[in-house]
Amino acid sequence: MRPEPLPRSFYARAAVDLAPDLLGKRLMRELDGRLLVGRIVEVEAYLGGEDAASHAFRGPTPRNRSMFGPPGHAYVYLIYGVHHCLNIVTGPEGDGQAVLIRALEPLAGLDVMRAHRGAVAERDLTNGPGKLCQALGIDKRLDGHDLCLGAGLWLADAPPPLEPICAGPRVGVRGDDAALARPWRYFLKDNPFVSRSPHNKTCVSFSIPKK
Repeated sequence: MRPEPLPRSFYARAAVDLAPDLLGKRLMRELDGRLLVGRIVEVEAYLGGEDAASHAFRGPTPRNRSMFGPPGHAYVYLIYGVHHCLNIVTGPEGDGQAVLIRALEPLAGLDVMRAHRGAVAERDLTNGPGKLCQALGIDKRLDGHDLCLGAGLWLADAPPPLEPICAGPRVGVRGDDAALARPWRYFLKDNPFVSRSPHNKTCVSFSIPKK
């Protein structure tokens, strides 16, 4: 059966609340009649005007306008003029909140991912934000895409992860001291598909509050 997309209500909350809940969920990419699937294993939360590390810190621009749209849409941007990054828009419309998908555990369509990524080890197919976008054929054409339609690109539900969840500082961000220190990167401990980072050596345990 075709996995159903997560409802918009799932995304309509603060990025720091949504981000850890994304771990273990499936990212679905429909491409040329194939379904590519990855399990989300690492994310980063970004708020709006209060977060100096966020693209939304200084307000809307032509580049980040999708970030201020309704929750449940994609915000795709280009970094260093080379790598695309996929973000999930969250919170109320106009807030400019989003969660960056940093790494996936590839589950289906690995032959297509390898064709996109070249001769790399399986663990290197999707263990970084630029890598996963290249592997899944995600680019600026999907900026503003509605993830709740269940076509092209969407997220599907999955059982909660069995691995412990770690929280720590975000990777490679700029901004004030508060932005650099905030523990808004969440990842699955010891998962081999988490992006390589010196911050992985220290795992601060994080528990998702019971609903």
